[in-house]
Amino acid sequence: MCRCILTYSFPNNNSKTIYTIMRLLYKRMKSILRIKKINGIEYWYEDIPYYDKEKKQIRHKSKYVGRNINGKPVRVRDALNSSDEIVQDETSFVSSKPVNAYNYGEFLPLQKIVEELKIEEYLGDLFNEKDRNMILSMALNRVIRPTAMYNLKTWYENSVLSLQWPELPLKSQNISNLLAKVGNSDIPSMFMGKMFRNLGTKRTLMYDLTSLSSYSQLINLLEYGYNRDNCDLPQINLSMIVDKEKGIPVMYDIYPGSIVDVTTLKNTLKKIEAHGMENYTLVMDRGFFSKGNIEELVKEKIPFIMPATMALKSVKELMSSVQKDIESPDIFISFTKNQYL
Repeated sequence: MCRCILTYSFPNNNSKTIYTIMRLLYKRMKSILRIKKINGIEYWYEDIPYYDKEKKQIRHKSKYVGRNINGKPVRVRDALNSSDEIVQDETSFVSSKPVNAYNYGEFLPLQKIVEELKIEEYLGDLFNEKDRNMILSMALNRVIRPTAMYNLKTWYENSVLSLQWPELPLKSQNISNLLAKVGNSDIPSMFMGKMFRNLGTKRTLMYDLTSLSSYSQLINLLEYGYNRDNCDLPQINLSMIVDKEKGIPVMYDIYPGSIVDVTTLKNTLKKIEAHGMENYTLVMDRGFFSKGNIEELVKEKIPFIMPATMALKSVKELMSSVQKDIESPDIFISFTKNQYL
């Protein structure tokens, strides 16, 4: 059974009037119960209208209500926990025994994270409902039980996702087409921009870089370069930015394997600036300690924390020159009555 989505749109002028009109329309609209047939079994879903402030439209979302039993929505789990038997049609089919079993509990913490970080909402602004749910299904699979693309549909059908997001076209070819669409667009950048703005990332960013090696001959970014694992294979460089306070990644980028660290750092600083980040401190490990990287950070006036390597003569000389000052009691700070830092 198909579901129609009705949207209302107005010109961008007089936004206050538009907002008032849309709110009035929204209040007059009520949720509607609909039946969807999935694999020959009927399920009830609630079609819920809601107002999208950003797009200034009334949109719809579906909520699973229960299985259709004698024209009424019944949640199988609730029915099994009750003393009443469920009788369907004239055949007096008793559903006191489960017909199907779905993986459910392992999704609860992840779906809570998705909800709190508003990931589903951000993806909904960038994809249609089907593609959004495919993306989320693939992401959840990578965390719970990573599998090859051709096995993803089987995993999905045995999970609660097949009830929440029914009839997703998760064949390997459909997945490949969707990933190609994402990879050839600016969708990742738009998504990361939403994360930056809405999470309120402001102060401390942790930056790191790693290399991913591969035998593939189909990835044009694979190139030979400095390999941190001493692996004699072409590689891709992957950089990532993590919000220190929240402990979650907010930005990533990929580069050809031959690109050196100072170039990736320059590009990363530009993208951080493009997302509106200002007055932040960048934290990096010792692997970024080089003249080129430090000069770039100083040039861009970016505060940074980076451990130095004592293998350099200049660092040793600098440490020796300030050793007396470090040990001087004049710079001690009172910690307790008899202890100093």
